[in-house]
Amino acid sequence: MAALKPVCSLCGKIRLFTSITRKSYIQIYRSSSTEAKQKPLVWEPVIGLEIHAQIQADSKLFSRSSAKFGSPVNSQVAFLDAALPGTLPVLNRRCVEAGVVTALALQCQLNKVSRFDRKHYFYADLPVGYQITQQDHALANNGVFRYTVFGQQDSDMVEKTVDIFQLQLEQDSGKSLHDELDRQSLIDLNRAGCALMEIVTAPGFSSGDDARSFVRDMRQLLITLGTCDGKMSEGSLRVDANISVHRPGEPLGVRTEVKNLNSMRSVRKAIDYEIIRQIGILEMGGEVVNETRSFDVETSETVPMRDKEVKQDYRFMPEPNLPPLRLYHSIDLAKTDPDIWKSKIIIDDLERSMPTLPRDKKQQLMDRYGISLYQATFIVGENLEGVYEELVVGRDAARFTQFFISEFISKLRALDLTWDMCAVPSTRIGELFDLRDVNKVSPTNGQWVLKAMLTDPEVRPAEWVESRGLWQITDIDVLTRACRTAIEDNPNAARKYLRGKARGMATLMGAARRGTENRADSLTLNRMLRQMLADKAEEGGNDADSKGK
Repeated sequence: MAALKPVCSLCGKIRLFTSITRKSYIQIYRSSSTEAKQKPLVWEPVIGLEIHAQIQADSKLFSRSSAKFGSPVNSQVAFLDAALPGTLPVLNRRCVEAGVVTALALQCQLNKVSRFDRKHYFYADLPVGYQITQQDHALANNGVFRYTVFGQQDSDMVEKTVDIFQLQLEQDSGKSLHDELDRQSLIDLNRAGCALMEIVTAPGFSSGDDARSFVRDMRQLLITLGTCDGKMSEGSLRVDANISVHRPGEPLGVRTEVKNLNSMRSVRKAIDYEIIRQIGILEMGGEVVNETRSFDVETSETVPMRDKEVKQDYRFMPEPNLPPLRLYHSIDLAKTDPDIWKSKIIIDDLERSMPTLPRDKKQQLMDRYGISLYQATFIVGENLEGVYEELVVGRDAARFTQFFISEFISKLRALDLTWDMCAVPSTRIGELFDLRDVNKVSPTNGQWVLKAMLTDPEVRPAEWVESRGLWQITDIDVLTRACRTAIEDNPNAARKYLRGKARGMATLMGAARRGTENRADSLTLNRMLRQMLADKAEEGGNDADSKGK
């Protein structure tokens, strides 16, 4: 597709839609003129999502073939998956239970009777020629999900809700492998028949970041429930985004669908790109085509796959080989017949077995330790609430939480680690905090200790610091000499600071830290430097007064 070069009628600036930045997104999204800045949004995006989550189960939805990822090509294919004549589907109970538990967590209305349908379409990786899904009588409808969107600052974080239209069970297709060099396509049916939950949201999102925040929290919920492993890179969680734009007060625009987004970054980038692309077309007087698109991660663009101008006839029909799926409450069944209970899926039994949900974990942390929503979200989002609660006991919650997030979790992220990947005893994290809390180790050296611990689980904080002579300097005479030397060696920086330029203090602080080998408390150094410079300025003023006299 050729690059578009529309001139925005609102701001008069040319935009290249093959390379979209968040800055250009905002500039086109809103008018840059003073008059228009006082008006509402010039264009209003409308975004709905479809989440395809592979159910965490040992076998597929209708066959006993393994659903394990990464097995050799076509090594996990039952006769049913290959559509051999005479084979019949048998519903996997575990998959139904996973769907019920997820629906309960999403506050959906469970349908005690749901049905399976055949959705006919012909593609090489779907040997039977149809997909078994739930079109008109889904497992659950009318749910709601609350998620958080982070802002530029902690205080900017907001909680939002979006309606869930439907949760349905369906089977996945296989995978096509295209060899462009030999001009042939090969089919891997390992994934064919794997159980999926399709979660369809209302069109309640307004930006790529908004949608990404929802997907992030939805993924965390599914992992907590144990119904999906959330590994987007392995295809366990895929997102389709339906996007349109219109002017406020006018009818909704023509939507496009971006298929198979398999990372948080792709969700944000694809949606933001598509919003800008559609706005550019409409600004030029063109029309948006109703089509399916894919996202090219190399160029960060969406590209056409197929148009939807002619509605495809999937020839839906009831699946004749599967009876209606029935759910029960315990009150619906006779308590005198235990065999009946074993063969039925009982909603209240599943509800009682549910783990604590992420939203409840956050609220519990906030109530118990007085931490902020931002802090609780950060801790729960990293699945570290267990470690946090173990270590915070007996320690100042505010100071420990700050250390836990800004030093411990940030270091895990910097090293691309999760807590599950570490062999460090949690008690040693507490020991390091205690050293930091009583100012026995400086923040800089504390980071070195933590990195050493994460690299070598045998490292003990106090021993490591002792062996390297990194205990924090608290001797006032030593700190005074370091500060005085920093000022004497950097007279220009001292003059800049006295003239009100903050960069001068940064230079002096760096010199003072080096003079103490990063073994001094930064706040103490800063305070001493400021006092010395204030005294120096006062002495200079007194000398001037004396000369004047």
